Amino acid sequence: MKSSDLFTRAEGLMPGGVSSPVRAIKPYPFYTAGAHGPFLQTVEGKNLIDCCLGYGPLILGHAHEAVRQAIEVQLAEGWLYGTPCPHEIALAERIAADHPSIEMVRFVSTGSEATMAAIRLARAATRKPDVVKIEGGFHGAHDAVLVQAGSGATTMGVPDSAGVVADLVRHTRQVPYNDPAALDAVLSSSEEIAALIIEPVMGNVGPILPGENYLQEVRRITEDHDVLLIFDEVITGYRIGIGGAQKRFGITPDLTTLGKIIGGGLPVGAFGGRRDLMEMVAPQGPVYQAGTFSGNPLTMAAGAAALGWLHDHPETYRHLDEGTRAISDACEDANAGGSFVRLGSMFKYFFRAEPPRNYAEAKESDTTAFRRFWEKMLAKGIFVPPSQFETNFLSAAHTEEIIERIADTYRTCL
Repeated sequence: MKSSDLFTRAEGLMPGGVSSPVRAIKPYPFYTAGAHGPFLQTVEGKNLIDCCLGYGPLILGHAHEAVRQAIEVQLAEGWLYGTPCPHEIALAERIAADHPSIEMVRFVSTGSEATMAAIRLARAATRKPDVVKIEGGFHGAHDAVLVQAGSGATTMGVPDSAGVVADLVRHTRQVPYNDPAALDAVLSSSEEIAALIIEPVMGNVGPILPGENYLQEVRRITEDHDVLLIFDEVITGYRIGIGGAQKRFGITPDLTTLGKIIGGGLPVGAFGGRRDLMEMVAPQGPVYQAGTFSGNPLTMAAGAAALGWLHDHPETYRHLDEGTRAISDACEDANAGGSFVRLGSMFKYFFRAEPPRNYAEAKESDTTAFRRFWEKMLAKGIFVPPSQFETNFLSAAHTEEIIERIADTYRTCL
């Protein structure tokens, strides 16, 4: 069984032969037969060190024993009830305890669902139709946030996908990241803005880090204009520490979206926040949100196990931070003219002389050079996301020896 043969079959059955665009590697993607610890095993039998980790959820590595055991125990009791289960209470208690800004939480099945519901809730709570997002920020694939990059802070949104109705995205505006003046200007221009949704650390084009006091300014400006602040921590939640970016940077958003890690590697999303806002969600309030697989016992058990393990092993975050620092040092040694950005277990080498501060600067990166680098890394057994504009990750399963190998490979491939 070869990846090329599998892809030939897939092309006639699925658009582009894949289930998500980012997997459409040319000329064809490799297919995975299994995954354990820090490794992916391809159908051809090759072991790859994984620095993609499902695009972030697998902070403990693949098939971690604690999560696997929790899944096995729950499997024996069933995996979908359509009724409440004890695991969802335990996971909700954990999330609320870890995030002072989250007094109540609603579980959903994806990060896209979480951001869609959070925006709907913000509009209902403020009785205002418009939202602001950060240029280049990714908040899922629903219509309200598929806005063309570069449409600007003072213009109405332009659809970034066929099939998105222009009348809908005209209610979505954009501002650059790390530019509080632009945010203040757009919020001052209208009384119809319900919320700002922002990745506190830009993940899908990064990581791109907030400048000094930027997030504090974002909180001040949104409060000054009576605009709700939604932190999209689908990527950063539990990835840069317990409590996420809001705890690390000392910011209290009104609403938070989570995903990825809180499901232990199974499909999940969540949105939560102040009690007065969350009490507006059905069945307690008028904001409708529902889902057959929301809070399903298998995901809840896996998520509770993953977060419990992280609480029991706080040294994990220090290990991950030291790991990305070692890779950064190797890139510095290579002196290839690019820039390395890291925060905890998140990291990226940009083929750009200076670390980008926003989406426009990230787009200046040399994507041709990145492609050559990616191919060399893969040939040497290291899998990083196949795009200059995706964050790389480490997991607890990446030992010092494996991190040293990653660092040496960076040094030789740059």
